Amino acid sequence: MTPEVISIAFPAAVAAISGFVFGLAYFAAMRATVARIVAGSGWMVPTTLTAARIIAVTILLFFMARLGAAPLLATFVGLLIARQFALQQRRGR
Repeated sequence: MTPEVISIAFPAAVAAISGFVFGLAYFAAMRATVARIVAGSGWMVPTTLTAARIIAVTILLFFMARLGAAPLLATFVGLLIARQFALQQRRGR
């Protein structure tokens, strides 16, 4: 591998892993939000959790965009993999 490839691949790999870990937390918070809505526990906590999720993912993607296109796309792929993982867990597979 050339140094140019390594200088792009390593930050992208770290970004993908961070996107996956963040995605797991994001979808766990989404699951908690839905559980509170279904339980009828009011509107304040679900609204706060939703706003926190949106703000957090916006901040993450903003900082990854500042690092470049490769880390931004890798983070997004990590989020998509976490989404798929969360859906498969929910379906019991």
